[in-house]
Amino acid sequence: MKILVCIKQVPGTTSVEVDEETGVLKRDGVESKMNPFDLYAIEQALLLREKYGGCVDVITMGPRQAEAILKEAIYMGADRGILISDRKFAGADVVATSYTLSQGIRKAGTYDLILCGKQTTDGDTAQVGPETAEFLHLEHVTNVQEVYGVEESDILVKENQEHYFRELRLKTPCLLTLEKDVNTPRLPSFKRKMAMKNVEIEVFSLSDLEDTQESNYGLAGSPTQVERIFPPEKNTSRQLYEGSGEKLGDVVYDILKQEKFVD
Repeated sequence: MKILVCIKQVPGTTSVEVDEETGVLKRDGVESKMNPFDLYAIEQALLLREKYGGCVDVITMGPRQAEAILKEAIYMGADRGILISDRKFAGADVVATSYTLSQGIRKAGTYDLILCGKQTTDGDTAQVGPETAEFLHLEHVTNVQEVYGVEESDILVKENQEHYFRELRLKTPCLLTLEKDVNTPRLPSFKRKMAMKNVEIEVFSLSDLEDTQESNYGLAGSPTQVERIFPPEKNTSRQLYEGSGEKLGDVVYDILKQEKFVD
């Protein structure tokens, strides 16, 4: 099988500043890490390769510093890392991001299976995987709880529908987004890291893609625009009351009434 895993570099902290004009996170100088959900997608790809043979590629969109997570994936066992990077891609919403990924995937080659984490921890939209599949005209299933295996050109999966599960059979090529309980990700191999410390990461810029129209990427290609974004205000004030349960009950009731939560 030829498998591609879409991964993303996300902030390693919740203390990230926001550009008030563009509504985009200021990522420069911020400690970053691989999106935790993507680790399960990488592990699933490696398990399928071990069972059926083939190769595992990983791809991400971002600045040059995102090469770090591609190398981490290679140290886990992936064969090839691809970075889609161009300043013209900056500020993309989920639609523009998905379109850029789809263009990068078309450039990277043809795949039997594309895997994504369920969502990212910086956006939490869970939309990029399905939208990328739509741009690639692929069948897709989200919230995959288990991958049973492959039979000829079909892949068998269990989908989590929150209140029930569905067992599905898809024709490949297709795209899956994976839940975090689908497996237990392995750690990067130190031995493999030493052997591949000089591994080359392929980089695609806008000029390398099939569609080179700038207006289809980044802020210009984003149908949604952020009107205002701001970090939540931190409130560390507190009030301490002591007394019997009956007295404290009266205090809580008075506070709720004062705040008009109760009549």
